Amino acid sequence: MTESARTETGLEEANTGLEGVQTDLEGIGDYAGPAGGWGALRAVAKTVRQQMKSSPDTRALLQMNQPDGFDCPGCAWPDPRHTSSFEFCENGAKAVTWEATVKRVDPDFFAQHTASELWEWSDHKLEDAGRLTEPLAYDAVTDRFVAISWDEAFARAGAVLQSLDHADRAEFYCSGRASNESAFLYQLFAREFGTNNFPDCSNMCHEATSVGLPKSIGIGKGTVTLEDFDHADAIFCIGHNPGTNHPRMLGTLAEASRRGVPIVVANPMRERGLERFKSPQHPSEMLSPKSTQLASAYHQVRIGGDMAMLKGMMKLVIAADALDHDFIAQHTEHFEAVKADIEATSWDWIETTSGLPRDAIEDMAKVYMAAERVIVCYGMGITQHHTGTDNVQAIANLLLLRGQFGKPGAGICPLRGHSNVQGDRTVGITEIPTEAMLSRLDATYGISSPRKHGHNAVEAFAAMRAGESKALFSLGGNLAVAMPDPEACFEAVRSLDLSVNIVTKFNRTCLLTAKETLVLPCLGRTELDVQAGGPQAVTVEDSMSMVHASRGKLKAPGPHVRSEPAIIAGLAKAALPATKVDWDAMVADYDRIRDGIEAVYPDFRDFNARIRTPGGFRLTVGPSNRVWATPSGKAQFIAHPREASKTLPPMLLTTIRSHDQYNTTIYGLDDRYRGVTGRRDVIFANEVDMATLGLAHGEKVDLETPSGRTLKGFTVIRHAIARGSLAAYYPEANCLVPLEEHDAASGTPAYKSIPVTMRAAG
Repeated sequence: MTESARTETGLEEANTGLEGVQTDLEGIGDYAGPAGGWGALRAVAKTVRQQMKSSPDTRALLQMNQPDGFDCPGCAWPDPRHTSSFEFCENGAKAVTWEATVKRVDPDFFAQHTASELWEWSDHKLEDAGRLTEPLAYDAVTDRFVAISWDEAFARAGAVLQSLDHADRAEFYCSGRASNESAFLYQLFAREFGTNNFPDCSNMCHEATSVGLPKSIGIGKGTVTLEDFDHADAIFCIGHNPGTNHPRMLGTLAEASRRGVPIVVANPMRERGLERFKSPQHPSEMLSPKSTQLASAYHQVRIGGDMAMLKGMMKLVIAADALDHDFIAQHTEHFEAVKADIEATSWDWIETTSGLPRDAIEDMAKVYMAAERVIVCYGMGITQHHTGTDNVQAIANLLLLRGQFGKPGAGICPLRGHSNVQGDRTVGITEIPTEAMLSRLDATYGISSPRKHGHNAVEAFAAMRAGESKALFSLGGNLAVAMPDPEACFEAVRSLDLSVNIVTKFNRTCLLTAKETLVLPCLGRTELDVQAGGPQAVTVEDSMSMVHASRGKLKAPGPHVRSEPAIIAGLAKAALPATKVDWDAMVADYDRIRDGIEAVYPDFRDFNARIRTPGGFRLTVGPSNRVWATPSGKAQFIAHPREASKTLPPMLLTTIRSHDQYNTTIYGLDDRYRGVTGRRDVIFANEVDMATLGLAHGEKVDLETPSGRTLKGFTVIRHAIARGSLAAYYPEANCLVPLEEHDAASGTPAYKSIPVTMRAAG
């Protein structure tokens, strides 16, 4: 902020008296460079050196996202049709080196460290210790994890499952890194066992998309392809940070920017990955002092103000009669209800709630109305609110007004997280399956699936806390750490009869010891999977509904590490002695798993043939052809009336990832683009808000929610963030979110709209 701006906002006067306040600014600075660039290359070199040392496996980076290689285990951004030899980003490289590390946590490691000692380690240190090599069981007598055989592991898990008085006493969690083949076998196991309890990672991120969009446009997925970005006349980026969470998107945005396409950003925080980019894949650009500007306009909407901002845009579009009347008449219903709601919404409420002046929203609307083809991209800054489903549907409403579906260069683009989180849902990881899907599953395998809907993530932990659920299987992930209210979730897992973690690395959820705790090491995406039928490939679905093969190349971290399908099959056989499924046949040849997927999901026709085509194939996305799978066969405008609140919360806090992080995986302690090095105990705040509260840059502060939850002793630092808005790292700030605080429609926890007060520590 300039000196004149400081004077105009009263900062000089407000800061009077702050001299002498003890501050902690170690590791806090500014980052002047663009996203990507030499900083990204240095970060890749550092992580390769730390994790892989001189291993020849570093060549695996060149096989990532290649037609005959493996899919990035990081984000779900799609691969271009014509890949380069360097088709990965900084965070993708971190994900691969984290998995391909030469470090090992073997039986000797656990002989040296008790579980109580490991509990005191940080989440970063736990996973940085290395790859698991053998099945483990917790021994309460010695307080250590000890190696056991696979047969014993399966027998122990099977015995507990068989002892349950009802199948719904078990919960089956699935991470978005599981392949289609693993996820399909997993849901088959659970449904033959007799439950639809599938808490999964979608419940914590884009469940609002999965619930909201089917009601609006008939499908819970994005409608655009990567090629659509080549034809867009305007791109809106709302509530997401591509520089950290899906960095390969930066290349797509840079190409659009160079064509003169306006890129309008609405986000509470200034993020370098939305401002400018220098591609490490282009030597000429790296040697140039210039970088590519991304955002043509950057609007810092207040946390929780997205609905108001979107209503303001719609109000202007309707007032200008800039509507596609033919599209609305032919393809939609209930426009008049939305029109009435928008016209009844006051500009005073819109400006106050969004934190944006009317002229800023007018500028956004002008870009939208001037463009023939518009793509709206959004992330968890839209979904992880009490009103997440409503926010998603409001974006759909905005696009429907001008017929921005079913034509090149237009549509809605939810930015998924993990590389197969969308695919897992497609092949059956859902607590609310359709009757048609269950009927086909039963007919294919001769089983009798339950029809009762199961638990999502929030419901699963409520059931565990109540003593109703007694067993938890986790296919990947670090579930208890990912959830809100860690104290309650940790105790819930500890109260179980059985906790089974199928993971590549040891994490904190593994340390939540139940009566029986098993840790089962699995192959990673990068590793060669050899079964009785020879080397196997798996498949994944990206965020734009493209399905393609992934073939690992690296050697397993140990001879006792098994593939996810093999582990699932072993558990199923142990739990279901009279199973009707030929598990061994499917594990021997994954083509047989894909035959089953094709039988249950007809959209996977010719599955095995089509994944052998480089680049794979796209699943059917009806709105891309203006086909709406809604009860009426038309897209739905959905009104969201809002009563104007007399007072806004004093401050709303959002949780965020650092640049050295992917979900709960902490690769390191730096957050380069935000100027933070070697630490995570910070609160990002608006400089004017800090001055108003009498807080100095670097001062220790305490946060408290209306219900009395606290986060104490963190360091507040000034950042370019909207007034009334704060940010802290996930999962450290999850303690501020009770399990009960979630979107009522989707169950998505409200990680990004936490009401708090902030004061000097102590």
